[in-house]
Amino acid sequence: MINLNRISVRYGERTLFNEISATIGQHDRIGLVGVNGSGKSTFFKLLLEEVEPHDGTVEKPDYVTLGYLPQDGISSVGRTLYAEAESAFADVLTLQRKIDAATEKMYELDPAEEAYYEIIDTIGEWEQQLEDHEPEKMKSRIERILHGLGFSRQDLERDTGEFSGGWQMRIALAKLLLQNPSLLLLDEPTNHLDIVSQYWLEQYLRNYRGALMVISHDKAFLNAVTNKTYELKLGVLNTYSGNYDLYERESAARIAARRKKAAEQKKEIARQKEFINRFRSNQKKASMVQSRIKQLDKTEIIEPEREEKKIFFRFPEPPPASQKVVELTDVHKAYGEIKVFRGLSLRIDKGDRIAVVGVNGAGKSTLARILAGIEPIDAGERAVGVNTVLGYFAQQQAEELDPDRTVLEEVETAVVDNPEANPRAALGALLFSGGEQHKPVSVLSGGERNRVALAKILMRPANCMILDEPTNHLDIRSKSVLQDAIKLFPGTVILVSHDRDFLDPVVNKVLEVRPDGSRMLTCNVSDYIARMEMENAGAGN
Repeated sequence: MINLNRISVRYGERTLFNEISATIGQHDRIGLVGVNGSGKSTFFKLLLEEVEPHDGTVEKPDYVTLGYLPQDGISSVGRTLYAEAESAFADVLTLQRKIDAATEKMYELDPAEEAYYEIIDTIGEWEQQLEDHEPEKMKSRIERILHGLGFSRQDLERDTGEFSGGWQMRIALAKLLLQNPSLLLLDEPTNHLDIVSQYWLEQYLRNYRGALMVISHDKAFLNAVTNKTYELKLGVLNTYSGNYDLYERESAARIAARRKKAAEQKKEIARQKEFINRFRSNQKKASMVQSRIKQLDKTEIIEPEREEKKIFFRFPEPPPASQKVVELTDVHKAYGEIKVFRGLSLRIDKGDRIAVVGVNGAGKSTLARILAGIEPIDAGERAVGVNTVLGYFAQQQAEELDPDRTVLEEVETAVVDNPEANPRAALGALLFSGGEQHKPVSVLSGGERNRVALAKILMRPANCMILDEPTNHLDIRSKSVLQDAIKLFPGTVILVSHDRDFLDPVVNKVLEVRPDGSRMLTCNVSDYIARMEMENAGAGN
């Protein structure tokens, strides 16, 4: 369907892609992975024709359509939610023209070619889409997709301008799913989804008729929806026939095999050089020496694969804690007419490791701020344990850094009564070398800002860490490092996140926050989702 042939992209002296090639088939489910800065977004831009390669070509037939969901920045106003979703069907007539063009193209191809049958399949899918666009089907599809992404029936007549940024991205995602492009390009599609909506999206994408390419730092999501993995690493594109778990295994095996070959070759070269040096002056073996010299000159040296830098992260040793960490009793909280909590009671004990889950808008971040003592309550009581020392990472903390400070200055502001704090060392462990520590915060990427915010919470030892979406903008390897740090942290942890692969190994309880109340369950997040499915099935949903 789409072919990339020996693509090279350079930015100044840096080569981002070095003659990479790939083929995207019409039913492929591809996870595009790589550390931050490896070129994932640029790869999307190549497909979208927003970036021109310096060398190589991108071959994309005219009848192939692309649908792109960026990480953020999309908003709509002036229409009801339903009307905005309905606008996704504006291309119905265009679809008919594409069918006609593809049919003409089909007659030019040899029936023995694979491309001939690909076009037949594509035309069949488009004709099915035209049937789906019948008015009675359009309405049910619109409502099904909007409901699946978390919108209520009451939302359908609301102006889209009333929805916040995260919900705006859900509107954009709904329109893409309704359009059914040949290739869906999704850049972190789960960033703005709660666990329930994310699970619905996984099921929807599994049955998607077209092709799919996803950039995501959520391993569980990638495992659920992909069957191929493209890895961008140090300018090279490595391809794997499997989901993320298979990629991790095969990538590790490939790196180990190359390292072993490099070591064996090094030993063999040393052996040949020893022979050459020993018999260089021996006339009887002169021809053998020359033969081995020539052989060495022709040898292509196998270099072990370079490893990308990896962050190092450990929480400071916590001070001793009392049994009761934080307790809320009959807490009420409202923002104007919006009542978030009505009589919430909750106790956090020493050693609890809690995942806070719930639909967007249920009050997860508000609860984190209340527990941290940052958000005032309207009524009720918040009691903190005698020895409790709280550490808090806010969801928007990376965005709230002072742009006028340098990286080092920003971290130094977080040092309070801690003579053991070492801002320079903490930043170095988080991949900010000496010179980079003096960069202004204003020029940092999202991932870099998140690492600065993480460095700040290392400046003050705490025995209860409250972390609200700490993995935003972190790549999978960095998330794994943070996950390990939480596992090793002996204190209490409260995590607001929708990333179950990140949460499952580090939590022992799930706090479900709902508009009508809350409940604490002793399980991990995957068990919680399974329990929800059983409850929904029992309720006839």
